[in-house]
Amino acid sequence: MERFKAIWVTRDEGERKPNPAVIQEVSLDDLMPGDVTVRVEYTTVNYKDGLAITGKGPVLRKFPMVPGIDFAGEVIASDHAEYAVGDKVVLNGWGVGEVHMGAFAGVARVNGDWLIKLPDGLTTAQAASIGTAGYTAMLAVMALEDYGITANSGPVVISGAAGGVGSVAVSILSKLGYHVVASTGRTEEERFLKDLGAGEVIDRSIFSDDPRPLNKEIWAAGIDVAGSTTLANMLSMISYGGAVATCGLAQGMDLPTSVAPFILRGVSLLGIDSVMAPKAKRQAAYNRITRDLDLEKLATLTTTIGFDDIMPAAADIMAGKVRGRLLVDMSKKSG
Repeated sequence: MERFKAIWVTRDEGERKPNPAVIQEVSLDDLMPGDVTVRVEYTTVNYKDGLAITGKGPVLRKFPMVPGIDFAGEVIASDHAEYAVGDKVVLNGWGVGEVHMGAFAGVARVNGDWLIKLPDGLTTAQAASIGTAGYTAMLAVMALEDYGITANSGPVVISGAAGGVGSVAVSILSKLGYHVVASTGRTEEERFLKDLGAGEVIDRSIFSDDPRPLNKEIWAAGIDVAGSTTLANMLSMISYGGAVATCGLAQGMDLPTSVAPFILRGVSLLGIDSVMAPKAKRQAAYNRITRDLDLEKLATLTTTIGFDDIMPAAADIMAGKVRGRLLVDMSKKSG
């Protein structure tokens, strides 16, 4: 039986903390059940993957586990009516890489209902470059649009703008004609962010003070990946009738705010879930991505690494050293 490399995480019986992640060879017999088997061609390293591999967050909930929350590749076996051998597919979320063995292996076996066929015009490399981060960014943009935010509403601020979600959101919104304000703790990335389309780049320290119930109205809307104090401050600076789409917790799960922005300015907080979003919404997001994301810009914000580079990259992403998207070419040698 074919054997392939996987990042493998175990936990000793009775222990709450998992053992350190290792690379080892596994076979199909080691994978969890599923009706579609996919040769993983490309995957990515997201913040959640960083938490899982480094053990800095309780992301993994079954053991042994293969981390990796998204992938793109080719179907090599299928008992699912929608998929045949040779189909190109993409997967994001559904608990893959958390409760079901995920992308950081040569092969993934999953429930076919979690997959979508690769949209026309996208390669597997591009789909993986977009990944959960890019797909989440698109969901956030769609939520703001559904709420009524337009390019004429005013500036939109994005926290963590040099990261995966933020950089794709900057690119999408700028292409749609929005004035994008990119917030980052890495001001040396100003040129990178302006090349993506940011109209302004600001230091994230604007969000670091103890939150006040209300601050000066500055932006029509926002996309936040941090939570905690950052989100609380952002909400206090949104103009009357605006909204913030929230999709991350890089700073924390708490939200030290008050009801003031909501009841005195009519601001709305829009929750973005990319993990369990229904298939129709996923397909709509990918269809929009093929139209509204500049694929040339996607290439400029993407760094390609090999399988053996995944674990060092996980440590880097937790240390805030990664900008844009990390694409893992499963056929590429490390370095």
